[in-house]
Amino acid sequence: MILSGQTAVVTGAGSGLGAATARHLASLGAKLACIDLSQESAAATAAEIGGLAIAADVSDEAAVDAAFGQIGEKLGTPRIAVSCAGIGTAGRILPRDGSLTIDSFERTLRINLLGTYTVMSVAARAMAAADPIDDDGARGVIVNTASVAYEDGQIGQAAYSASKGGVASMTLPAARELARFGIRVVTIAPGLFETSMSAGLPDDIRADILKNVPFPSRMGNAEEYARLVQSIVENPMLNGTVIRLDAAARMPIK
Repeated sequence: MILSGQTAVVTGAGSGLGAATARHLASLGAKLACIDLSQESAAATAAEIGGLAIAADVSDEAAVDAAFGQIGEKLGTPRIAVSCAGIGTAGRILPRDGSLTIDSFERTLRINLLGTYTVMSVAARAMAAADPIDDDGARGVIVNTASVAYEDGQIGQAAYSASKGGVASMTLPAARELARFGIRVVTIAPGLFETSMSAGLPDDIRADILKNVPFPSRMGNAEEYARLVQSIVENPMLNGTVIRLDAAARMPIK
């Protein structure tokens, strides 16, 4: 799919991977809708790139539906939807104080998994109703974000790993179902990237993690994630798969 002139939606666009993706797609000529829970953050990114800012909770079906309605009216049918919104709250199954973390587990799944599913569903409905844009019959591309934690979950990441495992696991069935509409679905599973989510890592933990990153032995840049999104959109044979973007890293136990 040619990016120039297409309408793209990025959730979590107020910071990190989402902001970098919004900027990169806009630089390639796409019309950007920047969705974030924070109106201020969404507006900051949108102002940089001349995009549309919308505040919405991705786990709220009505809010997402309204957001896509607004996008359709102002920018045209979304042809690209990238889900970067998510949280990475850590919590053990059995903390030392004997408390339970079920509420935290549910919240993580609601935002990371249900939020991704909701955005994918609403985006697919809009794409399926539009006309094809190339000889293959393509109508759109959906890019979801998992994490290497879906395979390499560390102690304290049960909720996060489960939520990202769900995102990864629904990639192929979603791609198979939406194929008849000419909609592709691909998931990116990033390793450790320089984002607000990783900014709070203590230096010793960061150093331990980087020991397990073969090459390049550093944290990823958000722009490198954004460039992979570009490749997915532009390459029609990428569909129904999960791509690890991790410099061959495997996460340690903790």
